[in-house]
Amino acid sequence: MYSLTTLLIVAVTTFILGGLLSLLLTRSLSASEQKTRSLESRLQQAEESLADYQQEVTEHFAETAKLVNNLTQNYKDVHEHLAGSALKLANVDISRQLLSTNPTDGDTSLNINEEDFEPPKDWAPSEGTLSEDYGLTPEETISPDTIHPSQDSQRAG
Repeated sequence: MYSLTTLLIVAVTTFILGGLLSLLLTRSLSASEQKTRSLESRLQQAEESLADYQQEVTEHFAETAKLVNNLTQNYKDVHEHLAGSALKLANVDISRQLLSTNPTDGDTSLNINEEDFEPPKDWAPSEGTLSEDYGLTPEETISPDTIHPSQDSQRAG
């Protein structure tokens, strides 16, 4: 049937093709493993970077809170110093008034007479600066056509 040489040639050829096929398969698998390792490494670096950033943010806000507390305490110290100096240096009537409005007593109201203040108005007088016709001559008065001229051009088109 088959000669021995033909059988040997087929066997050697099959062995060589199998070796080349396994070599290519091994290289492609190692390349995908290399990509996976690279991605895992980059992911780990990104996670470390995020953790470092979060730590910096935490430290920043802790330091900011500490500085704000110091600022608040310094403000209280300055206020107490000014109030004490005013009590020493001012006349008796002003000293009594300062003592009655001392915010260190827990009462932070300043005893402001509400009748002296007028709330802001949410309307404008007819001829005031907030009027729609302010600064316009009678020929330039506002009409619905001058408010939205783009709508008229859209209706015409």
